[in-house]
Amino acid sequence: MAEGSQIPFSIVVATGCTTLVLASALAYVLLNTQKVSNDVPDVVEAKAVEVDKEEYPGGQISVYYGTQTGTAESFAKQLEREGPENGFLVHVVDLEDVELEQVVEELRRDADTGLSRAILLSATYGEGEAPDNSTAFVETLKEKACSDILYETHKDSDLKEPESCLVGLEYCVFGLGNRQYDHYNAVGKFFDHALEKVGGVRTVPLGMGDDDSDLEGDFESWKENMWSALQKRYVPDISVLKKKKGAAKHTLPECQYTVEYSSKVGGKPADLPLDQIHASSRHYFTSVDCPVKMVRELRASQDSGSTVHVEIDISEAKCLTYETADNLGVLPVNDSAVVESVAQSLGYDLDAVFSLKAAENHEWNGAPFPLPISIRECLSRYCDLTLAPRRSDLKLLAAYAKDPVDQKALLRMSTKEGRAEYKEKIMDEYVGLEKIFKLCPSVHLPLEHFLSICPRLQTRFFTISSSSSVHPKSIHLAVAVTKSERKDGSTFNGVCSTYLAKSGEEMIRVFNRPSTFRLPTDSSQPIIMIGPGTGVAPMRALLQERSHQRKTLKQKVGPNILYFGCKKQSLDFIYEDELRSFQAEGVLDKLHLAFSRDQSKKVYVQHLLLEKGEETWQMVDGEGAHIYVCGGVKMGHDVSEALKEIISSHGKFSPQEAKDYLTKLADEGRFVQELWA
Repeated sequence: MAEGSQIPFSIVVATGCTTLVLASALAYVLLNTQKVSNDVPDVVEAKAVEVDKEEYPGGQISVYYGTQTGTAESFAKQLEREGPENGFLVHVVDLEDVELEQVVEELRRDADTGLSRAILLSATYGEGEAPDNSTAFVETLKEKACSDILYETHKDSDLKEPESCLVGLEYCVFGLGNRQYDHYNAVGKFFDHALEKVGGVRTVPLGMGDDDSDLEGDFESWKENMWSALQKRYVPDISVLKKKKGAAKHTLPECQYTVEYSSKVGGKPADLPLDQIHASSRHYFTSVDCPVKMVRELRASQDSGSTVHVEIDISEAKCLTYETADNLGVLPVNDSAVVESVAQSLGYDLDAVFSLKAAENHEWNGAPFPLPISIRECLSRYCDLTLAPRRSDLKLLAAYAKDPVDQKALLRMSTKEGRAEYKEKIMDEYVGLEKIFKLCPSVHLPLEHFLSICPRLQTRFFTISSSSSVHPKSIHLAVAVTKSERKDGSTFNGVCSTYLAKSGEEMIRVFNRPSTFRLPTDSSQPIIMIGPGTGVAPMRALLQERSHQRKTLKQKVGPNILYFGCKKQSLDFIYEDELRSFQAEGVLDKLHLAFSRDQSKKVYVQHLLLEKGEETWQMVDGEGAHIYVCGGVKMGHDVSEALKEIISSHGKFSPQEAKDYLTKLADEGRFVQELWA
């Protein structure tokens, strides 16, 4: 294809293990049709988009994203804002409505127009998993490519040839990951690999970002090179872009919304059809309100920290059921003082009611939250006011600062050179938008601009600590309450944990999500549970279920072994009374305890696991035991290493063979981890 070609360029952005491949005709379709429900017509006529080549000499770019936490969407919006100054018309489209078969069909229909081009930004969710909104697409691509997300540990199938269904696609990939997890950037690597296998041609080497270090910095470096590469390929005269960039410096950021004020709030969230809701916001509409019937402290009064046991009544929530050790999504609410502070800083009337529409030249991608809505309700439930803004957000906020001092400070911290200052003053001090507006009082944003910039308040997930057989009408959680002191003496309180700790006798909004924690179908098989701190939550649920199987169902139940750890036995041995009761009952056969601060040398669960190496190996290899691990990523990594050492030592395997053995256990569902960074 000749340099400067005007064929539309498609960008795919995905968080979690997300997928997308885009053809030019597909971009035409999505940009000229409204969002639709699941029963989409089989054939949709493509309509070409006219692009002003003087305004956008590089042509059109469609940014498709799929997200679990919103990071990919924020990156997509950055590309949308930067597109015009780089010579491209950029459209942002949600990934959820796209299927691989549609892409293949559009490539076939549009074959005579030349090559299609795609950029994928794909994050890895959890332990190498696809995000909720992209699992179907990933599964289809895996099948077509005869590959797997973890293709580096699972050899590609040699039984079938990959389908060359995306011949004519030019693509490049940027992965969003976290090095704390074992499968770092697994999905980005998968896309880069699988798209080539089905006929795509890689145009830029795979880029990878590390959220444990500087994800945004990695993305900034990558996209700078990406824009430069796209300009060289598709912009006939790059000199015209210098004028556009100069003009862009003197304009306010693009805003995707317009606000219309009204006299009354809307109906219930569920009243709006799903096809009229922004895909990443659907839990705002489909979750249910349930009363909290109990909140009690699990730590000793002498402990400076707090972990609470929360019981939620689901007896009246007919659409909410769960299985033992599932995950519960909780929609938090901001503290009223934080909400009032933001409203005061920005001059908003909290009782004013408004609705949103797409701004001129912007597409409506569905309601981001229930509409119409009061500003108070919007700031309380749907805006993350305490999360540290990204450096790119500080750059945006600087455009709204009237005081040059405020503007310079925000711009300075938004640059690569200002990363150390940003970390010290923003990240380390837990400074969110609420405090930014206090520190930089000249920053004033109209409501529609604020809603375009402010990230949505994300769902928090907790592994349920109760058995659905024992407690079918209630859900139990173990919640570590986040609290950190700032240098100025103020306190940062975690939004969701603080909300839950104070939620006694209140209604909270929740929904259920299936977990990977499932007991063996044969109850006689043994289980080994490793859950320090609040990682003991699903283990409590599993023990309740095993007790139910034994006492109520009269089943033969195999041995149950638990490794638990905390700082001090006298301070934070949570659920001690219940675990001792399980021991006395005979359900918990062995309880191995690691109190890291009760002796001079710190002892953790992985140390105890190594001490019991022979016992562990016999249970796993000889008796078919299942292993469950829950807790922090570092602990999970250390436990995995301990298990490999046990397998290697007692099974007489090489290090690689031990690693393969553990991978095989995971494939069989006998080694399950739920970890958090």
